[in-house]
Amino acid sequence: MKLDTPHTLAEIAALACCEFAGDANLVLTGINEIHRVEPGDIIFTDHPKYYAKSLQSAASVVIINQQVACPQGKGLLFADDPFAVYNRLTRHFCPPLPFTSAEARQAVIGKGCHIHPSAVIGHNVTIGNDCIIHAGVVVGDRTQIGDRVIIHANTVLGADAFYYKGRPTGREKMYSCGNVVLEDDVEIGALCTVDRGVSADTRIGAGTKLDNHVHIGHDTLVGRNCLFAAQVGLAGCVVVEDDVVLWGQVGVVSDVRSGKGSVVFGQSGVSKDLPAGHQYFGSPAEEARTKYREVAALRKMADSYSSR
Repeated sequence: MKLDTPHTLAEIAALACCEFAGDANLVLTGINEIHRVEPGDIIFTDHPKYYAKSLQSAASVVIINQQVACPQGKGLLFADDPFAVYNRLTRHFCPPLPFTSAEARQAVIGKGCHIHPSAVIGHNVTIGNDCIIHAGVVVGDRTQIGDRVIIHANTVLGADAFYYKGRPTGREKMYSCGNVVLEDDVEIGALCTVDRGVSADTRIGAGTKLDNHVHIGHDTLVGRNCLFAAQVGLAGCVVVEDDVVLWGQVGVVSDVRSGKGSVVFGQSGVSKDLPAGHQYFGSPAEEARTKYREVAALRKMADSYSSR
């Protein structure tokens, strides 16, 4: 998430009620998570496992619950609960806006669009030219839709990220301030859900087509000209490169990459990165020819035991 106006480290520290280390005049331009961080961004870390990665990242400021030396050219915000501070900052810079009607408000809608009267268009939405949005579609705040996009009935774009922190009293919600971006010529089937990014965008590349009942998790990046059949489910922070095909009921865990042109056959479970240009099958998904040989070998073993 980019800030509307740059802020200094001292200003952010005052908003967060935190002590800080580093140049008080360090200029900050955004709030982000580590997998999408850019110079000028603020991130948080609250576990020793991730301290080094966070401090060595492109982030300009790290909210941290440990007294450590401030890296050269960066800033630190010291907090007992970095998660809570991060939520405080995102809510400050991106406060929730209430829905008061189903009509498009503070939205920019291009020429030649057909939007069903029952569709709900959120704040600061941008819709390109010649789009079709069917009945019951919900387009959440800050969603960006390109030209010639088709969205079928009862799909939801921009639901909150499925992201919670365990507390002794329950699970605390991570406030979602990202958005959804659909590039040109995307088609989304009926009853699909595309979650907004936590602080960046969830993006679906130009020409990609989604069947019905497909779920795309927060901060996932889907490339161009991909094809997802019904009931595909992608967790958060997945990267799907161009021309990937996921057949029905494929599931993909978080933080993995599917290489360009890869094909995953139905009901497979993707639990690790898939190199480009191959076909995959099974759970966990493996190269299809290898997996089929394994299945055949197991069948022969079963047959040999049953014949004894």
